[in-house]
Amino acid sequence: MKDIDYTVQIWKEGQQFVAHAMPLGVMSSGDTPEGARKALDEAVRLFLTTAEGMGTRDEILEEAGCEFREGTWGGPSWVAIERHSAEVGA
Repeated sequence: MKDIDYTVQIWKEGQQFVAHAMPLGVMSSGDTPEGARKALDEAVRLFLTTAEGMGTRDEILEEAGCEFREGTWGGPSWVAIERHSAEVGA
């Protein structure tokens, strides 16, 4: 399997930390940020291994906006990752 790079977001929900692999849409959680990172890395590995076994890995990665360059799958070149807010209610 070729390597792939991805961006990780981590946030806290209650007592758990949630990690999200962008742009793959894979998520996992842990008791600490590091635990969430480790769980996410394992979830991504299993996700890609399963997709490869099904013969759909390349299609999934392309649909997620990834590109194969110089022997490595790369995620999109992020222009910005921003935090916004919106008014809720009256």
